[in-house]
Amino acid sequence: MKINFYFLLITLTSVIGFASPNKIGKNVFLQAHHTKETIKIDGQLTESVWKEAPYSNFTQRDPDEGKQASEKTCVWIAYDENAIYVAAKLYDSNPSLIKGRLTRRDNFSQSDWFMFFIDSYYDRRTGFYFAVNPANTVVDGTLFNDSWDETSWNGVWESAVTQDADGWNVEIKVPFTQIRFKESDSLKWGINFKRVIDRKNENDYLIMVPKKESGFVSHFATLEGLEGIHPKQRLEVLPYMVQKAQYLVHDADDPYYKSKQYRTTIGGDFKIGIGSNLTLDGTINPDFGQVEVDPAVINLSAFETYYDEKRPFFIEGNNIFYFGSGGSNNNWNFNWSNPDFFYSRRVGRSPQVGLNDSINGPTYTPPETRIISALKLTGKLDNSLSIGVMNAVTERTFADLYNYNGSAEVEPLTNYSVVRALKEFNNSKQGLGFIGTSVFRDTRNSEIKKAVGKNSYSFGLDGWTAIDEDATYMLTGYFAGSYTAGSKEFISKLQKSSIRYLQRPDRSYMRFDSSLTSLSGYIGRIALNKQKGNFYINSALGFVSPGFDVNDMGYQWRSDLINFHTVLGYRWYDPDGIFRYKSIYGSYFRNQDYDGNILANSLYLNADLQFMNYYEISLQTSYDPEFYSNTLSRGGPILKTPASKQFNLSIYSDSREDLVLNAYYNYNDNTLKSFYNNFGINATWNPRSNINLSIGPFYELNVDKTQWVDNVSDNTATATYNNRYIFAELNQKTYGSSIRLNWTFTPALSLQIYLQPLVSVGKYTSFKQIVKPRSYKTIEYGTNNTSISYNKNDEEYTVTPDNGNPSQTFTISDPNFNIKSVRGNIILRWEFLPGSAMFFVWTHQKFNDQNPGDFNFRRDIGTFTKGNADNIFLVKVNYWLNM
Repeated sequence: MKINFYFLLITLTSVIGFASPNKIGKNVFLQAHHTKETIKIDGQLTESVWKEAPYSNFTQRDPDEGKQASEKTCVWIAYDENAIYVAAKLYDSNPSLIKGRLTRRDNFSQSDWFMFFIDSYYDRRTGFYFAVNPANTVVDGTLFNDSWDETSWNGVWESAVTQDADGWNVEIKVPFTQIRFKESDSLKWGINFKRVIDRKNENDYLIMVPKKESGFVSHFATLEGLEGIHPKQRLEVLPYMVQKAQYLVHDADDPYYKSKQYRTTIGGDFKIGIGSNLTLDGTINPDFGQVEVDPAVINLSAFETYYDEKRPFFIEGNNIFYFGSGGSNNNWNFNWSNPDFFYSRRVGRSPQVGLNDSINGPTYTPPETRIISALKLTGKLDNSLSIGVMNAVTERTFADLYNYNGSAEVEPLTNYSVVRALKEFNNSKQGLGFIGTSVFRDTRNSEIKKAVGKNSYSFGLDGWTAIDEDATYMLTGYFAGSYTAGSKEFISKLQKSSIRYLQRPDRSYMRFDSSLTSLSGYIGRIALNKQKGNFYINSALGFVSPGFDVNDMGYQWRSDLINFHTVLGYRWYDPDGIFRYKSIYGSYFRNQDYDGNILANSLYLNADLQFMNYYEISLQTSYDPEFYSNTLSRGGPILKTPASKQFNLSIYSDSREDLVLNAYYNYNDNTLKSFYNNFGINATWNPRSNINLSIGPFYELNVDKTQWVDNVSDNTATATYNNRYIFAELNQKTYGSSIRLNWTFTPALSLQIYLQPLVSVGKYTSFKQIVKPRSYKTIEYGTNNTSISYNKNDEEYTVTPDNGNPSQTFTISDPNFNIKSVRGNIILRWEFLPGSAMFFVWTHQKFNDQNPGDFNFRRDIGTFTKGNADNIFLVKVNYWLNM
């Protein structure tokens, strides 16, 4: 194993300190007023507590950083035994121009906004936020890692707005049961407020953090006066019922279709507060069906496609399980991806075990594995120690076998667990955490034992430390290990996986071993990040051993990799008459494997420009000299990849307009004359304040001279390790669009329509084989005493690599494709009571693969309106009970 530390040494020795104020709001104190008066949430601000002196010293961050806000904002804070209240009077010199878009919940539209932030743990790292616009559209979410946020948390709280001749008014009520805090007779919280004036692109804060600074929560003002808060025990129950009707493309003689066509599911979720700072989430017979569909993806690589989680139980509060990225406000990756130790879509996935080829007749395999139960505990034990624990059990799943009047096991009984803890020290200048995962399966069935692992474990430590007093420079890192046990057949499959290819015939470090019944490995990374200022630097060194594997419960892109990068940049935050903002970054990155093969050795340049009229341009370009690939031959020898270059351009219009456009173009090519073109446009149109239509058509042309086709065993191919590695030239055209319509009738009633048509046609020509490892020297079939012919009836090619020896003849299945896909759904959502909702859903999917390799735009588009489709109708009702 060879590691070049030269560039890391240059990076670390180039660190230059820089001082600026650390906690901007540390000397600002706000008072919460206790009230015994009943506050009616109506946006009228008539209660006597709102007659107290307000807080109104708001400062611009945009467009003119540091200047007084252009419009006056007054804020009041009150509380009683059950809730905290916020009222705001948002003056406007031209009330007719106040913009309030009516959208579904958790959608930050181009609108005026009022936002309320609280750091209820007073840990200067985490918090909650609540946002309301003039149409009473609401957004809420959580804050973490000081400056990051996400919207998966959905609290049950109230808001109301009114508009008058002076501007608009907001009232907010947040029950103490909805937020987490360390219970005490006298509480101190961090607090901040933000106002957005959309027509001016103005962002005003009570505590404004300059763009050159780092962090957000750590700068909050301190809220005092919260006395005697003892919220009641939290117990929330959310029972649900789902009725589903499926009308699918099926065989008319399928004996299972009618019995599976209609399904009713009943279950429920619950939340139990353990004190005021921990929450136990649980589910019984959970509804983990997705309301939104996954996008169609054409994946010709050897690597698994990553899909985002859409199931509420796993989404909410998932940031506690983030590993390896805390402490730093920026994490750059070049040809490196930090593994997800907990990829929640593994839980309840489709059955992994296929049926034996000898089984004939009709069969039915469930589309997913049912989750029997799941529990999740999240929160803080004190202001600096966060914890998260999740456990789920999925049932033993069987496929029905009609001709055998029986069933076959396709997924064993499985237990999934993850534990995460993170402790912060010295005002969060240091942090130390760990994560542990485990998967246990009952693999008593011999076929199951060959297909899946018996158990797997992972454990990792992560942390960070500031390396100067002002925390301008942050050093972060993590180290983790994994262990997977199973049968020889399963561990052999893991060794041959596309993330490591241990069977590669020319590898030296950790070769394939068919006798293994376990696989283990490690991963680590250390990174330096400059947190603030105009000048910027980020550098990292990472390594992952060939045996590291967390894919049983997590998601991992690669193993057998040593990666280094360094980024230098400069950012101009002050307008100069032409640009409001500009930045430029240059980087160098390098990859190698544990055998010392150079897998990347690249230069990258990025520039972002925002003009005074708020139009933006983003440019990226890179150059990659010749290097090697240990994955191109998919388990075969190392091959040389040609030098290449890349260029990307994106243009954005002013986001305040009713019609917003984003046009982009991506291009790359290499010295073998492969090239890739991708261009498209994303258009968002707001014809009315409650209607939003977006459309994103695109076109891709991919001409790849090095597209892998197949590996064929042949003892006479001694120059290439007794195998023939078959490649071809691929000409692929892809076009499609994503179309979304959001129509919001009231803050509680909305309609969403999503449609994704996609066509991808690929034609393979010039089939050839590699003749020399560590090169890309090939012989094209049909030349040099070789022959190739196509059998249309069998849809396969017959290849004779040596016309003098016909016994070497083999066949290749026709790899051409022509995929036409339409996916979409319609969702009508009605929140008939706070926390309670009814969904009416129609999901539509259509697929056609006729005419492989033959591109005909009119014909292929025409298939979208022809043929049969899968249609699923679903009604879901859930009812929130606060007990």
